[in-house]
Amino acid sequence: MVPKLIPALLLLVACSALAASEAQPQSDAAALITRVESAQSPGKGEWDALALKDLMAQLRVPGLSIAVVKDFKLHWAKGFGLADAASGRLVDAETRFQAASLSKPVTALAAMRLVQEGRLSLGADINTFLKSWKVPRSELTTQQPVTARSLLSHTSGADDGFGFPGYEPGVALPSVVQILEGQAPSNVGRVVFARAPYAASKYSGGGTLIVQQALMDLCECPFEDLVQATVLTPLGMTRSAYRQPLDAKNVALAHDRQGCRMQAPWHVYPELAAAALWTTPTDLAAFIVEIQTALRGPAGKVLSQRTATEMITPVGVGRFAVGLAVDPRGPGSSFSHNGSNWGYRAWMMGHASKGYGMVIMANGDNGMALLNQVADRIVNAYGWDAE
Repeated sequence: MVPKLIPALLLLVACSALAASEAQPQSDAAALITRVESAQSPGKGEWDALALKDLMAQLRVPGLSIAVVKDFKLHWAKGFGLADAASGRLVDAETRFQAASLSKPVTALAAMRLVQEGRLSLGADINTFLKSWKVPRSELTTQQPVTARSLLSHTSGADDGFGFPGYEPGVALPSVVQILEGQAPSNVGRVVFARAPYAASKYSGGGTLIVQQALMDLCECPFEDLVQATVLTPLGMTRSAYRQPLDAKNVALAHDRQGCRMQAPWHVYPELAAAALWTTPTDLAAFIVEIQTALRGPAGKVLSQRTATEMITPVGVGRFAVGLAVDPRGPGSSFSHNGSNWGYRAWMMGHASKGYGMVIMANGDNGMALLNQVADRIVNAYGWDAE
């Protein structure tokens, strides 16, 4: 049964009507874009009978941005709906969203560049590279130390499970060390270790922060400058930045589960490596293409084939490799990551060998339900792994 649509008048009162703006697609992409935007026929689920704009209205997600990779290159990118439901400002393909935990694989790529240069080791004790803070020694680490590989694959034994709530713009922000120690003004508890490395998998934002501090100590520079030099500039990710505060031009603002503007335009995340990247799906598509191109060999713009292979090789405990979840998908495997910040949701996926992928970002707390529906529509439109 198709859900009853929210009347247009109620949507207008709640937050405003939806609209869309489109980047210039390649000519052969137009029909595929139309299939994604249109009601799905024959529909298998309750949402399939809705056009995309109506699905966004039903799920109360103001804005959406999509980029699709085909044959190892960007195929199309398009923005839909509202960057700001209060003002009616539209999303376009250049509108920046918070990437939330999609920040982590970009951080991992920066780390892998240093591994490739011989400045960082995935398998060495992370304390070798840390100066400002140390992973506590305990009986848990007597046989196997905490390493960059274990931290980036969520198998280090860190037990925090963070999930960072962020901070209102303008308030005092903690340092990375204060966050790791749970010291004011940090709004989360300290990072503790409850298992030996590689004994089990538990998602740990705190583990990614330890890598951030190690990279900062190693390069003796701000984290945002390191990632800019090693990843963002080489890949041409010109709409991406970890730097805080943000230049607020053409930015999607945070919205609640009703699709209405939050009290603050967004939250600020001093946990840069784990949660703070501002970007576009087009820029993250460049990240996907870099991994895929390097895997084909001999190299991408940043990574060699050998280093890229390390990045998508699971450690044997859980789904994660180095910064990315890896799963079987048709013949071969895919790499992916999702993200959830206050008022934002994001997801990306790329096939390791077939040269396809997608990035979907939304500016609403109901965004993940929408992202799942859009991902299914893209897969169906392209017929990925149907053969």
